[in-house]
Amino acid sequence: MTEVEAKKPQESLQDRLAQVVELLQRHRLVEDLTHRQEGPHHDRVEGLVHRQNLAELQRKLDDLHSADVAYILEALPLEDRLAIWQLVKADRDGDILLEVSDAVRETLLADMEDHEILAAAKEMDADELADLASELPRDVVHELMETLDAQQRERVRSALSYEEEQVGALMDFEMVTIREDVSLEVVLRYLRRLKELPGHTDKLFVVDYDGVLKGVLSIKRLLVNDPDKQVAGVMANDAVSFHPDENAYDAAQAFERYDLISAPVVDKNGKLIGRLTIDEMVDLIREESESEVLNMAGLREEEDIFASVWKSVRNRWAWLAVNLVTAFMASRVIGLFEGSIEKLVALAALMPIVAGIGGNSGNQTITMIVRAMALDQVSTGNGNTSRLIRKELGVALINGLVWGGVIGVVAYGLYDSWSLGVVMTAAMTLNLLLAALMGVLIPMTLMRMGRDPAMGASVMITAVTDSGGFFIFLGLASLFLL
Repeated sequence: MTEVEAKKPQESLQDRLAQVVELLQRHRLVEDLTHRQEGPHHDRVEGLVHRQNLAELQRKLDDLHSADVAYILEALPLEDRLAIWQLVKADRDGDILLEVSDAVRETLLADMEDHEILAAAKEMDADELADLASELPRDVVHELMETLDAQQRERVRSALSYEEEQVGALMDFEMVTIREDVSLEVVLRYLRRLKELPGHTDKLFVVDYDGVLKGVLSIKRLLVNDPDKQVAGVMANDAVSFHPDENAYDAAQAFERYDLISAPVVDKNGKLIGRLTIDEMVDLIREESESEVLNMAGLREEEDIFASVWKSVRNRWAWLAVNLVTAFMASRVIGLFEGSIEKLVALAALMPIVAGIGGNSGNQTITMIVRAMALDQVSTGNGNTSRLIRKELGVALINGLVWGGVIGVVAYGLYDSWSLGVVMTAAMTLNLLLAALMGVLIPMTLMRMGRDPAMGASVMITAVTDSGGFFIFLGLASLFLL
């Protein structure tokens, strides 16, 4: 795929958003103009213009995929978002609710009546209902469960019985099962009788009469083999399968590692109870990636970009408070050396360089460690911590000597003091070593405590390198320059 081709979908999506925004603005402008005009037919003209503009907007939305509508809703301020949401056809509500982010879904659900939520939920599968159940009003969930048949109700309850990060919470119940003692021709005839195949069906699951998984038959093998062959002779017996209580992130990594599109989920007795599909895994990986980025910045949860001021404040205040405390500690470190700074003003100009480079280096180390943890390449129990520390200290030592030497030469050129240049080099090197050490220890410690290793890591490493950098640089300067 060329670079131009790769950009087309994103540019097209941006164009669609721009068109919807333009239609909204035009609608409001025309409405405002007609509202100001007076005349005997004012109400009729205003109503006609209103209907024409809304009809044009609705036609545009009808032409868009549900995922594209979800993207547009997420990119609009609350007032515009709700205006667009009212124009979406009711039979598409469920699909769009599943596509939008949790924060935006909350605003959409708050704008819907109970009967509208119920109608949207009735169109969903059991696994999709389980995803949304925690966000729906309790009376709506109760009424919805009563409308389901026994099988659907049991499936929803089964999915709800698992934690959010477990495979069972993500498994799909729609799948095609076959027996191993039939011919491929029989399987083909069976498939032709179905109205449609479940989404992402790349394989059929072979089970015995008790529902125990015996193997899988890929669609590719089904199509290219002799129709007279038995399923048992063509199916794969070593298929990758998962248990419902396994970690969903481990399953997502397995999907990436083995290039899976779907995979069976079996209970402890080997009985097939569901399947995982690539769409759920991609969503999970994306959500985990977004969560790590937010956690690194100290944000507690996903935030609607157009959320109210109060909601945004509540989401951000905790780590800002921590940052305030650490910044005060850094200022106290500087206060310890006020006399030194008064005697040599150059220290005030140079010390932010030491702290800034240290913070950047520490964030690089933390990013690498958190990524390795997410990929299960590093854990607290595999004995790699000491090796990682040695490796990162080596990298920091070389970077410190090289770039510390560069800034040391610059300091010598600016202030005509070789001793200041040497102190600058030493302080840079020591602070980078401190950043590397803490860059490994902070996420490792958080993981040992059962916390997300990315949670607030950026804030903590910045606090350490700021206070440590100021102390090291000003301390060395006080010892050797004054």
